[in-house]
Amino acid sequence: MSISLSSLIFLPIWINMAQIHQGGPDEKEKTTALKDLLSRIDLDELMKKDEPPLDFPDTLEGFEYAFNEKGQLRHIKTGEPFVFNYREDLHRWNQKRYEALGEIITKYVYELLEKDCNLKKVSIPEGYGVIVLNPNENYIEVEKPKMHIQSSSDSSDEPAEKRERKDKVSKETKKRRDFYEKYRNPQREKEMMQLYIRENGSPEEHAVYVWDHFIAQSAAENVFFVAHSYGGLAFVELMIQREADVKSKVTAVALTDSVHNVWHQEAGKTIREWMRENCCNWVSSSEPLDTSVESMLPDCPRVSAGTDRHELTSWKSFPSIFKFFTEASEAKSSSQKPALTRRSHRIKHEEL
Repeated sequence: MSISLSSLIFLPIWINMAQIHQGGPDEKEKTTALKDLLSRIDLDELMKKDEPPLDFPDTLEGFEYAFNEKGQLRHIKTGEPFVFNYREDLHRWNQKRYEALGEIITKYVYELLEKDCNLKKVSIPEGYGVIVLNPNENYIEVEKPKMHIQSSSDSSDEPAEKRERKDKVSKETKKRRDFYEKYRNPQREKEMMQLYIRENGSPEEHAVYVWDHFIAQSAAENVFFVAHSYGGLAFVELMIQREADVKSKVTAVALTDSVHNVWHQEAGKTIREWMRENCCNWVSSSEPLDTSVESMLPDCPRVSAGTDRHELTSWKSFPSIFKFFTEASEAKSSSQKPALTRRSHRIKHEEL
């Protein structure tokens, strides 16, 4: 009974004190005091509370994972797939663990490309039969240098106490903003900035750079392109900027579910005519492989890739693509056009 009495007595006293301080200068002081109390809470430390050290293995075995005979990542003890939420209620730590494992897998994939596919990773891929472009790597991320900007209020005529209060509020606002940014992006501990790679700041720039520095200077007489998705757009841009050179060196182009658009990219008539005769686009479709697919754009023939999954169009259409390249090479030698292109082109005009 005494506990209830104490509770009933305390509550009205607290309310009366709050009512007494409403309005006037005291209200601002109370707000300042509350902010001062909140500012003492270290949000960074609060977020890291009870978090294990960010110290992860540097091998797949260390993570207790391995790839099975089907190329699937599985736990070596349980046989289960990768689990992101390894520790409950520790999203930041789980994200860091995921990124550390991802770095190891990236290196593993490179090893597979070199060992099983007989590819060689070199800084300057000049003089090789196959060049794999990397149009998605256009910048590197580095830590943004901290800038100390002197507050403009320092030179004002405001009282020192008011300036200090403003600076304090500004710091608290920045701290809260940083906290929410870390909450939304827990993997970003530091503020980063993007440094774009010179002459390779976009997929289009990268395609032109590789053409100028490697492909155009190679001794290859028959150059073939396989361009997937946005790669098709990058190739059209390459043609716009290097039309004569591309026409003289490229024998055929296989596009797979390309997102290019000759109208939006303002490709000229001569480019569109060349693409109709020397390009073919294997698009995602439920129709059987090589079935003609209608198109509203007058650029190049479109045929089914034999799958309606965008990411599988290249793999599914490889047999037809290499047949297309062989026919194009033979046709070039005999001054004829490849049969697949002629067939697709004829069907398209008959339908129209």
